Formats: sequence, C-alpha cells, structure tokens
Amino acid sequence: MAGKLFVGAQLRRLREKHRLHQSAMAERLGLSLSYVCQLENNQRPVTAAVLLKLNEAFDFDLAEFSEEQNKRLLSELRSLFRDRTVSETDVSLTEIDRLVQQVPAAADVVVALYRKHLHLHEEYRQLIERFYGDQHHPHLAPLPHEAVRDFFNRRNNHFERLDSAAEALAQQWQLQPGQRAPVLCRLMKEQHGVEVVSDSASAEGPEGFELRHYEARRRLLRVSPDLSDAQQAFQIATQLVLLAYGELVDGEIEGGALADQQSRQLARQGLAHYFAGALLMPYGPFLEAARQLRYDIEALQQRFQVGFESVCHRLSTLQRSGARGVPFYLVRVDQAGNISKRQSATAFHFASQGGGCPLWHVHMAFSSPGRIITQVAEMPDGTRFFGMARTVERGGGAFFAQRKLFAIGLGCELRHARELVYADGIDLSSERRVVPIGPGCRVCPRDNCAQRAFPPAGKALVTELHRETLASYRFVDTEGR
Repeated sequence: MAGKLFVGAQLRRLREKHRLHQSAMAERLGLSLSYVCQLENNQRPVTAAVLLKLNEAFDFDLAEFSEEQNKRLLSELRSLFRDRTVSETDVSLTEIDRLVQQVPAAADVVVALYRKHLHLHEEYRQLIERFYGDQHHPHLAPLPHEAVRDFFNRRNNHFERLDSAAEALAQQWQLQPGQRAPVLCRLMKEQHGVEVVSDSASAEGPEGFELRHYEARRRLLRVSPDLSDAQQAFQIATQLVLLAYGELVDGEIEGGALADQQSRQLARQGLAHYFAGALLMPYGPFLEAARQLRYDIEALQQRFQVGFESVCHRLSTLQRSGARGVPFYLVRVDQAGNISKRQSATAFHFASQGGGCPLWHVHMAFSSPGRIITQVAEMPDGTRFFGMARTVERGGGAFFAQRKLFAIGLGCELRHARELVYADGIDLSSERRVVPIGPGCRVCPRDNCAQRAFPPAGKALVTELHRETLASYRFVDTEGR
C-alpha cells in the first residue's frame, strides 16, 4: 500500500452485516479483541495481512476497502461543499476527511443527494428553456444511465466472478486472436443449440437489425457480416453470457442497489459487454502482455486483434485482488464535449454537469486526429494525473455513410506514469509541464483561469474577463447571474 489505510467504518459495517460482536470478529480473524477495537476506531491502519484474512474469512470484494474509493468520495464531497447553490457554510477539508473516514455510508448518502439536486436543477433549467410547462415532471432519481455508471464505478469497474468465468472459458476453448468467431459459433451450437448466422442472409433479418439479433424461439443468432472476427466474437460472446451465465449476471445486479427496471436492464447489458471484453482479452494473459508492453495500447491492439477503444476499456478493468494493473480512468467524449462513457479506478473526479475542463487534453485530441497526445494535469486538490488521448472513428464504409468521431482518454495518477511507455522521455518532475485543470467550471475553485465558462465557485463578482461569456447565459440561468 502506498500509505496508511484506515478502514474502521467499513470494518464495522462488515461486522454488523454478519451480525458479529467484536470478540467473534477477532476470533474469526485470529486477532486480539483490542486490535480489532483499534482498527474499528481508526487508531491503527489496516495491514495487507489483515486484509487478506478479511477476504478469506468473509469472501468480499477488497475494493470496498480501497484507498482509491475514499479518495474519489473525498473529491466529490469537496466539490459539493464548494457549490454555493448547496451551502453557504464553509466546511474545512479536515471535517470532510473526517466524514469520509468515520461515516463513509453517510458520506455516500450526502453525495447521492447532491447528485439528485444537480439532476433536479438541470431538469428545471431545461423546463424554462424548452417551455415544457405542466407537461414536464422532473425526476428526483438519477437517470438510468447515471445509476448504472455509478454502479460500475462503485465496483472500480471490475467484476471478479464474471472475469474469472470468461478467463476459464477462453482457456477451455483455446480462443486465439483472429480466429475467435468460428470457435464461438461452434460453442453456441454444441452447448446451447444456437445457430449463428453471419452471411449476407442476415440482411433479411428484422428491420433495424445492425450488429446482433437473437431469435429465442428459433434458437438463431444473427450477426452482421460486415464485422471483423473480433467484432463478431464480441457480439456472440455478449449473447453467450446471457444464455450461459445469466444467474451470475443477475447476482451482480441484485447487489447493485439499482432501483428501477430500466437501470437493471442497462446494467445487464453493460455486464454482458464486460464479459465479452474479458473473453476476448482474458485477465491473466492480458495483464501479463500489458506489463510486458508497458501498456502500449497499439501494441496490445496487434497482440489481441481488437480495437483501440476496446484495449483502453479493458485496461480500466484490471483491478483483481492480488493481481492489479495500473488503476486508470477512462472517458469517451464527442466534439461537442458530451461524455458518453466515463469510469474510473482512480480518484479522478469527472464533472457531474456542465461538461469537462476545456484545458483537459481529451478535448484537444480532435485537433490531431489519430495521434496520441499526453498531458500531466493537476486537479484543484493537488492530485496529479498522467493521461493520454486519441481520436477514434466509427461507421463509414460508403461515401455518404455517417461517421462518428470520439476522443478516448485514459489516465492514471502521476506516481504510476513511469510504468507506461507514453511517459518515456518526459520530465514528470517539471512544474512547467503541469496543466492546472478542474472537474468543470461550475464547481472548480480556480480563480485565475482564462478558460472559465462560469465564475469561480463561491464568487459573486463578475469581472470583465467573464462579462462577455456570461452574457450568453443571461436568459437561461435561473439564478440570474
């Protein structure tokens, strides 16, 4: 561990979940009662040996005790208490840290309430702007895709049981890059009685069929013939997990605190995609290759015969207990700044609303299509990250065919940067290389940034620098700023 890790609140919650007294907990772990008391009161940090004992005794995900989880929660709370639309009271960093350390469950509730507040505020803004009148009903709960994103983030984007099942299946059927689809077609036929069709006859399928369509009654899976071997294998594997590992997927969803059916359905789809990626890039071989190639994304593309975004996504999931890769954040952004994918195994804090920081290198990738650009960035709390970004294009195939252009960003805390090939030749200690960025202008505390779209958090004074920018918001900003 990089530093001291205090887990008193999490340990107490785990003990109460299993209805154990401290003495029973101490006996099960083979520890003294006084030592368990000290751990629960955060008088002593937890050691790696004790974490392993906890894992063996209670079979839980060690990510629940992750220091990165606390960092992310701390970062979100700091942004919350800087937002003057929520509170005019100054809360010190010491008090926020104490809240996270001593009552993390309460801190989670506060953050959840803040997200609902932001969602309601955004719905109200849209109500005024679009003149929905009485027909519009703001939703207090997070939107389904937001709930599912938070569900994945709470698990550090890693689902060990699905990962292990995919890895075992890939080994059993000896899946080889470039030759996966035929093997998976045979697997579907032999073990599940499903015929996979991927020739031109697929075009006769249902209207709107593009990549995959499963006809349960006929036990027929249609896959687009225009896909590569890896893409076809991904689509087949996505259907395979729903047929063969449905109970495993449902078990993950049941423990995810997803309130509505639409959120659970989206989570089911996301977990199916997770399994498919893990099957094409099995955990052990992929982690070994990533370390050997020093996380060179394009080299990993060649090794596993998959796309750039697929490799980046898989790199962000390597958080297996005892065999962790570099903890990455992953983001996908379009040219308008819309974030369509974001997940993190780090303390990196994405904007909850209003777009990301314009100084972030992910937005600059569009000016150099197809080229990887890097950045050393510092968040307002002083945490530094090393990131790389590149554009990817989808669609095409004909002159008038629509194309989609995204920027994919992948990054980690600066202390991990030397493990990446992209940091070679860069003086990471140079202050001149550091770009001060923030989680988004609405909650960013920096008051010396020329790129601000809104005044700094807590500032009522509108300077000449901001006047021209703010003028365009005058009729839609409900606070009259």
